[in-house]
Amino acid sequence: MTALMAVGDVCELVTDGTHYTPKPVDGGVPFLTVKDMRLNGLDLKNSSRISDADFEAARRANCAPRKGDVLFSKDGTVGKVHVVAEEQSFAVLSSIAILRPKPGHLSGEFLAHALRSPEVLDKAFQRRTGSALKRIILKDLQDIRVPVPSFSEQRRIACILDEADALRAKRQATLTQVDALTVSLFYDSFVTPQHVAAWPQVAIGTVATAMRTGPFGSQLLHSEFVDAGIAVLGIDNAVKNVFAWDDRRYITERKYKQLTRYRVYPGDVIVTIMGTCGRAAIVPSDIPVAITTKHLCSITPDPRQCLPEYLHACFLTHPSVLRQLGVTARGAVMPGLNMGLIKDTIIPLPPLLVQQEFADRMKTVRTLRTSIETAMNQLHSLFASLQHRAFRGEL
Repeated sequence: MTALMAVGDVCELVTDGTHYTPKPVDGGVPFLTVKDMRLNGLDLKNSSRISDADFEAARRANCAPRKGDVLFSKDGTVGKVHVVAEEQSFAVLSSIAILRPKPGHLSGEFLAHALRSPEVLDKAFQRRTGSALKRIILKDLQDIRVPVPSFSEQRRIACILDEADALRAKRQATLTQVDALTVSLFYDSFVTPQHVAAWPQVAIGTVATAMRTGPFGSQLLHSEFVDAGIAVLGIDNAVKNVFAWDDRRYITERKYKQLTRYRVYPGDVIVTIMGTCGRAAIVPSDIPVAITTKHLCSITPDPRQCLPEYLHACFLTHPSVLRQLGVTARGAVMPGLNMGLIKDTIIPLPPLLVQQEFADRMKTVRTLRTSIETAMNQLHSLFASLQHRAFRGEL
């Protein structure tokens, strides 16, 4: 039977990064925070930089990871894990813990997989403290117990999980390429050709038969939501830039009769104007009777002028539209987005035939994307099963 051992007993070093935030400089050595830990590695390119002197001080204080160290985010977004695969000069903030496995006793790759596994990570989450900021203190991280089989068994398990994880990464890369294809198709159709300059420039409000936001204030209270009835759409239905059902909200038929002016229809383009602003989705053809909350602007395009697929893509991709909506370099929409601003936003108006050709291509792309997502979900399930078996000693 595999022994369970505390992280602090199987690592020769368990420490925070630096609690002092050095002054950023141009050039210099990367200085990482939790936001620089990505699913596919560390973002050294876009991280802050510190001086050589500050880096040397961080290195002396054991705040500069070495090859083979395991990084664990313990503040904010808890549970990001990364193995330092090669010697690199960088330091980390105190929100990141540095774990240095004992050589020949614990594999860094195995420890990383263990810390990502639900069985271990759930225990870590149970130790989170704080209210607004979720975190794990270093002492609790040291006390988390992980299975420690023989070193050769650790390497075997890590190899199997690495291979499964690599398949997931390839699928994700394919999905990223499909998203890039979508942008390329839009640019090839509506941005880069020389003849687009001859298309009329029109305000979105002039190519819509209706625009509306949801009920405000006392018109619809959270306490009026019920378990079944007329659906109410919110930010979560559009935040991924495709329509998706997430948390279901309903109102009674009686309440709906007071709010019929806020109904959404198949083919409407909904845009988030509160919370995470500027996300957009097309209301599907099979939508039941539904209204929106005040967090959405609903646009009913005039089918004689503008197809929803084109208008939706404009919100996500057209550089002129993004500038008008105040999109920042990091892709976030500045606060203050409202129906009036959307109504006055200028878009080029291509011939309907060009819009329809794009819509047909997007239908093919969506089918491809759905098949990739299905395969990814299957891989996620397989990986979760492998993790479960691996850390129960059944792999």
